[in-house]
Amino acid sequence: MKPLLLLALSAIALTAHAEPIGEVDTVFKLIGPDHKIVVDAYDDPGVKGVTCYVSRAKTGGIKGGLGLAEDKAEASIACRQTGPISFPKPLRQQDEMFNERISLVFKRLRVVRMVDVERNTLVYLTYSDRVIEGSPQNSVTAVPVDRSVPIPVR
Repeated sequence: MKPLLLLALSAIALTAHAEPIGEVDTVFKLIGPDHKIVVDAYDDPGVKGVTCYVSRAKTGGIKGGLGLAEDKAEASIACRQTGPISFPKPLRQQDEMFNERISLVFKRLRVVRMVDVERNTLVYLTYSDRVIEGSPQNSVTAVPVDRSVPIPVR
């Protein structure tokens, strides 16, 4: 039982957490919060020195205020080097860095990190999926890593 608890806690520790950066209103709603675009920062939990900024629509109104609205499947991502890049442990070739619910039950916003070994570059993709039908809308960004710091891949 104890090893399972430690495994669960370490998985939680490696999940990126959103830090709100800002937001702008896009539609005024008389009752409930306005529709808006929010920008959040996510420090990559597997790569020190890389932060991803994700902007996405957030539905307001009564349903949005109660957490019952379904947000649009549109997001944009920009990842940048924000400090010296280092790797606490080898990375998987492709790994989900973050996911967040954007509807009551079935829809999630996801950020996936991929390693381009040949170019020594980290590639980040954001998209949304749904149990029945996902969205082809996506956004991609890349962070080149200095060749003197090879990306360790397991």
